[in-house]
Amino acid sequence: MKIYTKTGDDGTTSLVGGKRVKKCCLRLEAYGTVDELSSHIGLTCSLLHAMELGGSDNVCGAVETDLQWIQQKLFCMGGALATDTDCTQIPSSCHILESDVTRLESMIDAIQQELPQQRSFILPGGCPAASQAHVARTVCRRVERLVIGLGNDVRIPENVVCFLNRLSDYLFCLARRLNVLSDTPEILWQ
Repeated sequence: MKIYTKTGDDGTTSLVGGKRVKKCCLRLEAYGTVDELSSHIGLTCSLLHAMELGGSDNVCGAVETDLQWIQQKLFCMGGALATDTDCTQIPSSCHILESDVTRLESMIDAIQQELPQQRSFILPGGCPAASQAHVARTVCRRVERLVIGLGNDVRIPENVVCFLNRLSDYLFCLARRLNVLSDTPEILWQ
């Protein structure tokens, strides 16, 4: 099977359900940015491998497992957002569950137990993996804004906005943790 179909050469694409829409519509902007977020998370995983943490390989492995789980959830979210619910039900495999949000909250809580108390605003930066986690966090916030805007026109699947909101918090905490693990000072706003 060829990767190119030429069906999008006119500037349109198909939603799940078959309806053709312009590639610049808000729905495509939303789920396309979900894909962008997943790519940034993938880059964060790659940068984890380059970190020298002195015996913390198991920590990096656990973080990578969490990030890959998040990428799986983002792929599901993209599928849900790409589904034209006027004519097609969102596949059960694409639902974001309340338990997914709860899992993110548990991941945040676990990281925060290992961080120094935050007494100031923290600027994005630090070691490469932490800096990339901050980039992913800002893309996540953009996805959240796009999805909320899309909600003015279509029904947003349950738990999507909550998941994105928690995910940006997780990515912030992860960036802080990666800086601590790499012994890189945080950049404080003054």
